[in-house]
Amino acid sequence: MLRCSDAGVFYHGRSFNSELSGRPLHPCAEIGGRKRYPLVLMLEPLFRCNLACAGCGKIDYPDETLDQRLSVEECIGAAEECGAPIVSIAGGEPLIHKDMPAVVAGLVERKRFVYLCTNALLLKKRMDDYQPSPYLTFSVHLDGNEHRHDESVCQPGTYQRAADAIREAVAKGFRVTVNCTLFQGEGAEEVASFLDECKALDVEGVTISPGFNYERAPQQEVFIQRRASRQLFRDIFRIGKERKAKWTFNQSSLFLDFLAGNQNYQCTPWGNPTRNIFGWQKPCYLLVSEGYAQSFNELMETTPWDKYGVGVNGKCDQCQVHSGFEPTAVNDTFIHPLRALKVALLGPRTEGPMAPDMPVSPPPQGPSHPVFPLRVER
Repeated sequence: MLRCSDAGVFYHGRSFNSELSGRPLHPCAEIGGRKRYPLVLMLEPLFRCNLACAGCGKIDYPDETLDQRLSVEECIGAAEECGAPIVSIAGGEPLIHKDMPAVVAGLVERKRFVYLCTNALLLKKRMDDYQPSPYLTFSVHLDGNEHRHDESVCQPGTYQRAADAIREAVAKGFRVTVNCTLFQGEGAEEVASFLDECKALDVEGVTISPGFNYERAPQQEVFIQRRASRQLFRDIFRIGKERKAKWTFNQSSLFLDFLAGNQNYQCTPWGNPTRNIFGWQKPCYLLVSEGYAQSFNELMETTPWDKYGVGVNGKCDQCQVHSGFEPTAVNDTFIHPLRALKVALLGPRTEGPMAPDMPVSPPPQGPSHPVFPLRVER
């Protein structure tokens, strides 16, 4: 029913043997003497974007901030400082960055697996600036079917432009995946149909998770709550089983099982550390008002990790996003490989009781930051 790229010993669509170049990642193994270690570097070279999405909390900054960029040297330096084998380049819209081809080339030269995230509005125009490589994947933002996606990004016609760019990229030999965020009001049938559309586009896989309720997002009502999200994913996976659909997810089988309410995971924020124009963001990619470290080591050593997580911090209680919970699922895959294999073969369980959730904390009251009018690059 479901093909999980990470079944057993895979992460983000490729085997650990190839991606980690022999680096041990078993949680009980010695990993350079470090208790905490990164799997994916979340690199944000800019916050400027050419869309203003309803659920985005990344572009609410004044123009002087939106005009800043990380240099090629800073981007490459962050990857080397962090040491993660995978680099996910987000933003903002990375294709706006005039030096992005040089950033990608430098990372590929160092054999980092690069996921270049994009809304694809500029992809056809900029595609020839890049070379197909097993180390480079375009991760295209599509939040559901045409109606749902265009509504989510607040701009008609965006879905079709992205789909056209995907077809061209695949035809030219590029690796392409889809990054999908689900919001309030999604129906299981429409999501299932969207996954069929992704299969028809011939992408390598889909990364899917519920949206995180960013404090800075312009429309707070769009976010789906944890219990409703779990039931939604159960319904989606049930439809997939009934249809015998051959969807491919660019995620671990146990993370999908977690989304369906069958695993009770705490997040692993240091698994996907974030470097952006302000420094190394504490504690994770999603919380944008908790401060910054000036080096990766400072991030790891000074962040109060025990003050974050579901049931610990009210800002975290509704989160089920892959950047926080996928590293937990990957570690659990090593600890329970047979369990992961069973889920990969049979799909997540869609009936019966869900795993008990952690008690939640009181939600934070009001925004803890200045609010700026949204500005987009046209």
